[in-house]
Amino acid sequence: MEHTLKTRHLRPAVGLGLALLIGQPAAQAIELYADDDTTVTGNFLAVYGMFNSRKNYEGSTGGSTWREGFIKYGLSVDQTLGGVGSVYGTANLVSSGTWGDGDASRVTDGSERTTKFDEAFAGWRSGDLLPALGKDGLDLSYGRQIITVGDGFIINDDGPNLGNGVADGEFDRGGAYYIAARHAFDKAAVVRLGGKDGLHGSLMWIESDNRAQALTEMAIGTLEYSAAPGTLGLTYLHGIDVDERFASDLQKQRKGMNLYSLRGSGNAGIDNAHFSFEYAWQDKDPGPEKAWYAEAGYTFADLPWSPDVTYRYARYSKNWDALFAGFNRGYGTWVQGEVAGNYSGPYNTNTAVQHVALKVKPLDNLTLGALFFDYQTVSKRNMLDLDGRELDLYAEWAVNEHLIITPLIGLYQPDKDQNTGGNQVGGNGTNVYSQLVVAVPF
Repeated sequence: MEHTLKTRHLRPAVGLGLALLIGQPAAQAIELYADDDTTVTGNFLAVYGMFNSRKNYEGSTGGSTWREGFIKYGLSVDQTLGGVGSVYGTANLVSSGTWGDGDASRVTDGSERTTKFDEAFAGWRSGDLLPALGKDGLDLSYGRQIITVGDGFIINDDGPNLGNGVADGEFDRGGAYYIAARHAFDKAAVVRLGGKDGLHGSLMWIESDNRAQALTEMAIGTLEYSAAPGTLGLTYLHGIDVDERFASDLQKQRKGMNLYSLRGSGNAGIDNAHFSFEYAWQDKDPGPEKAWYAEAGYTFADLPWSPDVTYRYARYSKNWDALFAGFNRGYGTWVQGEVAGNYSGPYNTNTAVQHVALKVKPLDNLTLGALFFDYQTVSKRNMLDLDGRELDLYAEWAVNEHLIITPLIGLYQPDKDQNTGGNQVGGNGTNVYSQLVVAVPF
């Protein structure tokens, strides 16, 4: 168990269309009742995936074939309170499972089946009560909810969904590891100030009930300024506690840790361009650790299929703690490679990653993409050598508003195998990985 958790910073992956839906609850809601003051919506999202990997990682020989699925269902309510704002709340159950061999990293074994609450929270927005802060300039919420800071480089959600393949099921959260059935923190108190434009910020307290995250408890503060060219943001995070029964050596260092980051995103006033960066510093008892990335891209809007090209360089120091990073704004963020980011590693620690992405839109409802990653291990002393390269080819087909299909093929070649300092079983030849994920939102 200790070795597994040391060498993996397990985080969720999910198909592109599904990731966008998770970030936009209204896109998966059915209006059940509405009048001038009250809105009640039903939430429903079903996801099913089929997966095959010719190679395994930290597991048995012969590769893996498996299936994952979940259904998310519940209710959301929004009630205006006249001149004193509005109250809102959501309660969603998730039923999930994994079938077959289990995934290629063997954190699931195909026997997982669970139904549990994911989101269950309530809140209040100020409406026009505090004009100095703007409309809904004060937003208070508490309960089981998804928390994201920036673009998920540090905090995206509480998404690792392990199964019975780790520590005899002690970390089982219901499986559906790749499609990431559950995202909400067990407890989260959030104060948001100032809306989304100009100067705004937040104060948050979060506590995980995820044993893969050692039941981490943290306090977070953000301060951001948003204008037409983009957003600049500061983040401060303080680690309050972890449960040492489930913590790796790296996770134990979260208690008392302070993290500081500066980030930015936007087009910098250049039409069709997109830029982003983040520089983060973890102040921990054994010593400081740093991680940063810089990304630039451009959409050739006047060319057929509107090709978009992106380049990114990311670097994580030897003992950087990836915390709650996760899939946020598309393939490659912050799951860097569908094989490397999900099964083999590196898991956003002790690595430098160069990434090039190309996307085209031959149809309004069809996106095709190619992603290339080059991984270089920062320090190989007493660590796995995870140098390698990966090419992922995918399509996102929105058949209609209630059906999204995302096939993907990944070609991953590490420099080393399990016998020469890496972790791929059966030699360091190219692993051919394939998946088909279907999402049904309402």
